[in-house]
Amino acid sequence: MITGIKGTRRIRRATAVAVTSGAMLATGALTAAPAQAVTAPSIVAKGGYVMNNSSGSSLYNKAADDTRSTGSTTKIMTAKVVLAQSNLNLDSKVTIQKAYSDYIVSKGASSAHLIVGDKVTVRQLLYGLMLPSGCDAAYALADKYGTGSTRATRVANFIGKMNTAAKNLGLKNTHFDSFDGIGNGSNYSTPRDLTKIASSAMKSSTFRTIVKTKSYTAKTITKTGSTRTMGRWDNTNTLLSSYSGAIGVKTGSGPEAGACLVFAATRNGKTVIGTVLASSSYAQRATDATKLLNYSFAKLG
Repeated sequence: MITGIKGTRRIRRATAVAVTSGAMLATGALTAAPAQAVTAPSIVAKGGYVMNNSSGSSLYNKAADDTRSTGSTTKIMTAKVVLAQSNLNLDSKVTIQKAYSDYIVSKGASSAHLIVGDKVTVRQLLYGLMLPSGCDAAYALADKYGTGSTRATRVANFIGKMNTAAKNLGLKNTHFDSFDGIGNGSNYSTPRDLTKIASSAMKSSTFRTIVKTKSYTAKTITKTGSTRTMGRWDNTNTLLSSYSGAIGVKTGSGPEAGACLVFAATRNGKTVIGTVLASSSYAQRATDATKLLNYSFAKLG
């Protein structure tokens, strides 16, 4: 038995060593434990893709290269082509033609409710294109920025510019045969390609401003010269209200396309952008996109 002051000190030192060693072992065990893996979500959409917008690296892939009808997500390219025009004047005015409204009626298409004879600026047409998904606005823009002596040739030329832009992005699984997504049998893309188109379009500050806008009201000049206030255009992208950090981009739908959504969000200085095609409903496409955004930000840390 150890007795006296020296013995007591030895006991204390031994106890301290044991406690310290135990703490080191415990700390080592915690450090060695592997980080919990982020589980990829299940989505209803038949195709999906997400990428890190800054690096272009893939974050999620579900049939990302399968071609599908894209619905009005086509209008992302419509806007991109317009915004790429040299010497573009966003305040130049376009007179709304009866052909645009007749087209809406004949196709049963989504509309910005443009009024024949009104003079609408290019900037306003872009809002009408991207927020309420106006096919009349798409027609007006294609007519203005296509080249040719007739409306038909101008529209065909504009669609040609859309396909050239896709080719210039290196996209091999995308083809447009319409300016608005109401295709004629050969209007298709993939989740990966659409995401790349949107990422390219988002380089334009005008495009970024438009697609993150929740609602917009335009004041146009009527054919008599008076000023008319158009009805409010609400953005069909519900993520702008439901998902913190959402910054765009565009909805789409159609009998073949199903419910589609190209989406983007920024959190903690990181931006992710992605696409879901052929989901089952408008609500489900938003749910699918939300799952993919949460998963992607979790992966990025």
